[in-house]
Order: sequence, then C-alpha cells, then structure tokens
Amino acid sequence: MVKSRAGKRGEDGLVQAGEIPLVKNLAKKFKPPTRAQIELVDAALAIHSEPDAAERAFIARQLVLCTLPHSDPGDSSPRWIRRTGNSSLLIQPGWDGDKDQSIGYPYGTLPRLLLFWAITEAVRTKSRRLVLGRSLNEFVRAVGLNPNTGGGKRSDSKRLKDQMRRLFRCHISFQATGTDPSGAPGEAWRDMAVAPEGELWWHPHPDQSALWESWIQLGEKFYSAVIASPVPVDMRALRALKRSPLALDLYALISYRAFVIVQKNLPPQFISWEQLRSQLGTDYGDLKDFKKEANSALRKIATVYPGLIITKAKGGFAIHASRLAVPQKTQ
Repeated sequence: MVKSRAGKRGEDGLVQAGEIPLVKNLAKKFKPPTRAQIELVDAALAIHSEPDAAERAFIARQLVLCTLPHSDPGDSSPRWIRRTGNSSLLIQPGWDGDKDQSIGYPYGTLPRLLLFWAITEAVRTKSRRLVLGRSLNEFVRAVGLNPNTGGGKRSDSKRLKDQMRRLFRCHISFQATGTDPSGAPGEAWRDMAVAPEGELWWHPHPDQSALWESWIQLGEKFYSAVIASPVPVDMRALRALKRSPLALDLYALISYRAFVIVQKNLPPQFISWEQLRSQLGTDYGDLKDFKKEANSALRKIATVYPGLIITKAKGGFAIHASRLAVPQKTQ
C-alpha cells in the first residue's frame, strides 16, 4: 500500500528493505515536513535496517480485539462499550471522592501507550506492582513520549497525568457469549479494577523528583487477564504511530494477526471494513470516513513493519506477513 517514488510496488506491494531510502521521499512532499512525518521516516529507516533489534513491548489480546475510546465519550453515560463478534469490552470511569465527581474515561493515544507500558512491565517483572519513579518527565520518556512537546495544559506531561488517573482508576469488564458442545447458550465475564491501589507523587516542576516514589498495583484479575496471552510489538513503531489512536490499534491488531499467520503458516487473512469499523472505528461518523483514516494508518504501519503484506480486496483488505513484528526470544 506504500508505493515507491516511481509509482511501482515491490513484489509484496510494500516498501522493501532495499527501497527504504525511498521512504524518505515521503517527507519531501511536505515543505517543511511535520514532526510526525520525520519521526515515521526515522523509525522506518531504523526498523528496516535492524528489524531484529526490536524494542519489545506487549499488549493484551483482549485489548487488541476490543479497545479504548478514540475520543472523549464525556460523562453523559455511566458506561462505554465496544463489541466485536461475541466479545465486548465495557469501561466504567472511576470516581473522585474529594471532588465528588467522575474522573472521566481514558481515551486517545496516551492511555494506549500507558497500557503498552503497564503490560510490558507486568510481563517483564512478573509482578502486579509497577514502579513509575519519582520524576514525571522521566516516566513520560518511559512510555515513549517527549516531555518537551506542547506547553501548558496541552503538554505531554500534563495530559499524561490526567490520562493516568482516568486509566488507572477505571473499571474494565470483558464479556463473551457462546454455546457449549450441547448447544446450550451461555455467557462469561470478568469485572476488573485496573489499578485498585497506587500512589502518584509528582513534583510541580516535571523535571524534578518527588521525595516519594510513584507506583500502582494492578488488580489481580486485570493482571492475570493481560499476561495470559500478550501480543508482542515493537516500541520503535509505537513511538512513530503515537499520534493516532487508530494507528496504534491497527498496529496491535495486525501484529496479532501476523503472529497467528506466521506461527500457523496461514494464507493471507481477509479483514472486512465493516468488521474492522465495528471493532475499532465506532468513533467515526460513517464507513467512508473510517476507511479514509484506516487506509492512512495502514500506509504508516506498512513502513514500520518489515515483511508485512497488505493487499486490497473487495469490501476490505488482506494481510500476510513473512515475519513477526518482533523476533521471538530464544530460550
């Protein structure tokens, strides 16, 4: 889906390792190129030149299939729900006892990056207690953001503080319906607090360290759910896609689908636009708007995933991969 400068595709329809200098020409279409375009090109060059030097991160399979809101749902509804197939994810915001009001729903790119960080740390440490450190800006860098981006209320640091409270204090439910071998209908659910315990101590000046350490303790049920089947992704790609919640969702979904394709040596797998919109794009007005945004995101993902193949198909697209998003660790 990403074409070379000459307008011809590589054998698999995507940018090949030998064509990576042509990726840089994408940014030359813009005078000057935006910061996001420069980051995407830099990440593509780094990943294609050293695809096995992945900075390993993880997301939970359940959160790949049903994910967070893209925009703020507001406080008009006591719950937010997203469905895909026979599965659904339901979010209820936490409550601020001091102000006696809703903390609000986690939404956008920042809670997604927080989830990647939290699940990666849980997988790495095999512990529910996750240490965030004493400096807010130090933690901002840990989740792949730039503390110098923006200013005032729109700075990454300020927005991250808000989204941390929204994500860590919310409750999430995974639900599924189905039938047993006899045909009897049934349902299953898991209601979970994301982080029922924690302490956040941030100095008023984000670069300075607080005396006490910030930490959270993941809920036991949430912890067991997210580490049961983590999906490996490359943190370098996440940093390049961090401005779009849809791009982050699609990258996680494609990394999961590619994992299954490579492991089981499957043929290209079809994904319909209708299915994808119901799963990831209910925040968009109509299917036409969603397809436009999704195609843009897929082109970006193709540049940061070596060996990924995406081809157009009637009513959707097909994906195949000759490798995983990140290499498997040898025991």
